Amino acid sequence: MIKIRILKTMIVASGVITISENAVAQDTGMTLFMEQAVTIAQENDPWITGNQHMQDATKSMSVAVGSLLDPQVSLSMANLPTDSFSLNKDGMTQMKVGVSQMFPQGDSLNIKRRQLELEADAYPFQREDRKAKVAVTVSHLWLDAYKAQKSISLIEENRSLFEQLTDIAMSSYSTAMGGTRQHDIIRSQLELTRLNDRVTMLSQAKDVYTERLAEWLNAENTKLGSLIIVDHLPNTMITHPDYADDGVMIEDEDLYNVLDDHPMMKSLDQKISATGAGVDLAKQKYKPAWGLNASYGRRNSDPFGNSRSDVLSVGVSLSVPLFTANRQDKEYSAAVSKREAIRTEQWQLLRKLKAGFETSKAQLNRLNERKALYENDLLPQMAEQAEASLTAYTNDDGDFAEVVRARIAELNAKIDALNIEVDRQKTIIQLNYYFTNNTQISGEIK
Repeated sequence: MIKIRILKTMIVASGVITISENAVAQDTGMTLFMEQAVTIAQENDPWITGNQHMQDATKSMSVAVGSLLDPQVSLSMANLPTDSFSLNKDGMTQMKVGVSQMFPQGDSLNIKRRQLELEADAYPFQREDRKAKVAVTVSHLWLDAYKAQKSISLIEENRSLFEQLTDIAMSSYSTAMGGTRQHDIIRSQLELTRLNDRVTMLSQAKDVYTERLAEWLNAENTKLGSLIIVDHLPNTMITHPDYADDGVMIEDEDLYNVLDDHPMMKSLDQKISATGAGVDLAKQKYKPAWGLNASYGRRNSDPFGNSRSDVLSVGVSLSVPLFTANRQDKEYSAAVSKREAIRTEQWQLLRKLKAGFETSKAQLNRLNERKALYENDLLPQMAEQAEASLTAYTNDDGDFAEVVRARIAELNAKIDALNIEVDRQKTIIQLNYYFTNNTQISGEIK
């Protein structure tokens, strides 16, 4: 009983020291919430800026393609005699100025303009999807870093227990009290070494996740060397809890209707509309292109001084699409096939979104079951087993190795429970991605 009281006193004292050290660390570093990390990453994503430039370029191009071609102006000397190069010897000789203007087939200009406008309208949906994907990626990295940090904290909290077990074993062995043997001391020291190795591995993992987070947070502006992941796990809410409930039957049509509002689906809707305009444009190829031309010819006086009248010419040119089998027909067929290909791509995307949602939903429900099992049964049982084995050992009625195994099992169970909770948050965030257009991913601190 004396050993138990000594052990509890040391545990309390070590707990105070650990809390104090954490407080000092947090005071000297830069704290980062998950929501804050997501916002910074979205604001510093160069892909978003590049996509906006692409939209601006497409809009500008839609104005350009909707304009007529520039008229062509010509200046020439016509019918100049080669024997004398005289300007007034031959009545056909003239200084000629002409202008011509081509007009496209049918309503091609308006259709081209509308096609590019439809393509430009897809870019905002692409940016919305990008922001949602960035939120998922950065949130997962933050949660991975948090998991490593929290695992280290759990190990540090339990390190003092193993150190105290070692002290008790050495004290018992040196006084020849109880059944403590030399290999018990070696076993306790070995477990401390293993704990140190686990801390090193987890610290390495945290550094990796932090550095990967730096890529999204613009590292030179965030001082990641002193970054501290906030020691609070966000409670991310499910956008559509009814759809994620394993006990609620959701018709495929209802789920498809919700997923159809996803930004990537909307982006493909715009691409389908744009390719539909391409079909309309291909139909215009069956119509003739035509042009107007006019020229004015100035003639000099004849050799006898008599003036000659100037001449004016006006003409119309037409293209005659007679041989359409190898050109217009194929262009139209290609445009239709391209539109159908995009429709197939959209259907494949919808199926992919549904499959991803169903997978994440099943994973979340299993994680919920495991969380309940750990909280209600496994963790309390592990704590009781560890306490019982320690009590038996201090009363000289138990084995030291059993005490160590019980403590290790309890520590592993705590880390497993942490992993389950972190995986739940990651899965919820992934689930919410599929409903991006309805409610953005958000979380609140517990």
